[in-house]
Amino acid sequence: MSILDAKIARLDGTPGTLRDLTGGQPALLVNVASRCGLTPQYGKLEQLHEDHAAQGFTVVGIPCNQFGGQEPGTSEEIAEFCSATYGVTFPMSEKVDVNGEDRHEIYRELVATPNEKGETGDVQWNFEKFLIDEDGRVVARFNPGIEPDDARLVEQVRSLLG
Repeated sequence: MSILDAKIARLDGTPGTLRDLTGGQPALLVNVASRCGLTPQYGKLEQLHEDHAAQGFTVVGIPCNQFGGQEPGTSEEIAEFCSATYGVTFPMSEKVDVNGEDRHEIYRELVATPNEKGETGDVQWNFEKFLIDEDGRVVARFNPGIEPDDARLVEQVRSLLG
């Protein structure tokens, strides 16, 4: 089974799968938070989404409150913050756990992927990024501090899109 078939609701509560969120196209999956020092990455994530959407690419925001309680809001509060503050138009999922016993099944597969240093395992912090292809295979993993406009990340997106 592909991670694209994993059940995950949209931020508004609409049931679906990861495939519904990605539209069956390459995507950057990012665990996001509204009250983090890295939260300004939302702006660059939206720009990445806008720059490559016409070529069949999307960003998917996956809210998580496991790191310092930095995503405490309701779905409605998260949606309002993202829209009003950063103009986010990319799809967002329901809030999930990315680590621990209740780790969402999507993240069970994602964390097996090594980052640039060859390290696998738990998500380190908010805004860790996983690039997947249209079949749901993980192509790359980027640590939280790597910005969405980093040349290494953008190059990987472009290579996926041909």
